[in-house]
Amino acid sequence: MWTLAWDRELMTARLLFVCVENSCRSQMAEAFARMHGGNRVEALSAGSMPSGRVNTTAIRVMGELGYDLSAHDPKSVDHLPEGRFDAIVSMGCGDACPTVPAARRDDWEIPDPRDMALPEFRAVRDQIERQVRALLDEVLDGSG
Repeated sequence: MWTLAWDRELMTARLLFVCVENSCRSQMAEAFARMHGGNRVEALSAGSMPSGRVNTTAIRVMGELGYDLSAHDPKSVDHLPEGRFDAIVSMGCGDACPTVPAARRDDWEIPDPRDMALPEFRAVRDQIERQVRALLDEVLDGSG
């Protein structure tokens, strides 16, 4: 029993979150995976057409939860590190989603909060957090 619990604590998952600009949704998802997965997760995010900057409202609403998103930079799916991912989650990147090796692919129907009022932006942030937690539960427990 101790061996199983110890091994489970050492398990890690490699996750990739992708959206168009890599400025809001995928950045917040990466942050939540790091926050809730800790050292058990390698979380990355990328965009099919990166905007060049992280959305200031995303920085603000993640700061409300104690995460400094201002240290993040939008990245292109064309510049992902090599290797297989345990899960790739797309959030509206359409045909431009990466075709990198992954054990699991999910497409989350999450609206782009870029132009939303602050209360709606927070609601999207909270939806992303719930979905990231559920993904971590599945992937880290080996049932995903």
